[in-house]
Order: sequence, then structure tokens, then C-alpha cells
Amino acid sequence: MSRKKLANNELKRKTVEDFKSAGKFPVVIVLDNVRSLNNIGSVFRTADAFLVKTIFLCGFTAIPPHKDIHKTALGATESVDWRYLKSTKDAVIELKAEEYNIISLEQTRVSIPLTRFFPEKNNKYALVFGNEVKGVDQEIIDISDTCIEIPQFGTKHSFNIAVSSGIVLWDFYTKLKRSGKLLM
Repeated sequence: MSRKKLANNELKRKTVEDFKSAGKFPVVIVLDNVRSLNNIGSVFRTADAFLVKTIFLCGFTAIPPHKDIHKTALGATESVDWRYLKSTKDAVIELKAEEYNIISLEQTRVSIPLTRFFPEKNNKYALVFGNEVKGVDQEIIDISDTCIEIPQFGTKHSFNIAVSSGIVLWDFYTKLKRSGKLLM
């Protein structure tokens, strides 16, 4: 078997129209005052890769179109649905009313390591990722259903938000797929 790299036309990727009509991963992303435009674009690109339903851009999180978001999103702002809400709390309250389980990615006294968190069948999840310096606002942590954290072993206490979103989405996807709870 040849190890030759696949050309883009061999990857069988969805068109934007195919993406819009495809079944979605039962996860939405909430960005709580994320300041880096490159992080926002990277989250869009990762959300596209996992067929995430919607991204909620909250607070001072920038919105498309913006050249620095586009630089890392590579067009994912066209495929992934997004909404802007001035208040992250309003987004969380709305998602709770739609029966989403609100999970903040944050280190707290009672956060669950990602390795010990298992998403449940038929549940919908809203993953809240916070500001690069201050993290998820305490007010949002207080109304979250749970907090999870990614185990880390070095000298730094956090991952970049773009890395965190990729790790968590991949983890959710593989756990749901492995358990037969995901039909994608």
C-alpha cells in the first residue's frame, strides 16, 4: 500500500451544503469572552471537523467576518452555524432551557478529569471555553452542570483554548463512538 499523501479531491470532504444538511454531533460550543481571533478561528475549524451544531460567541468574543478569524478557520465560518450573544449567562440559560448539559472546561475544586468523564447517550452538551487569561467566569461555573479539566503534567496550568477544544471534542467523539452511542 502506498503512503502517498492524498490530494484534497481524494479526501471526500463535505461541501458547505452537505455540512449544513448533515446530522450533527450533539454538542454546541460556548466561547466566554475569548480574546484571540486566531483561537476563535481555530475553534470554528475544529467544530467543522466534528460536525458541531452551533458555536455561541459571547461577550467580547469577536465575530466573523474578520480576516484573523478567517486565517485559521479556513472557511469554517461558512459551514458552522454561530450566534452572538452579549452575555454568556444568557446563552447558558437559553441552552439549559433546551435541555443541554452545561459543562465548563475549568479547573475547580470539584472538576472531573476528562479521563473520568463519560458523555451519556441521548444527552446534549454545551461546552464552555473561557477567556485565555481568566478562564470561564465564576458566574458561569456556578450555573454549569459540571466542570471538567484536562489532566496536565508539566509546569503550565492550562492549554491554549484551540488545543483544549480539540482535545475535548475528540474525547467526546471517541467515547460516544466507542460506546455505540454516536451514529455519525
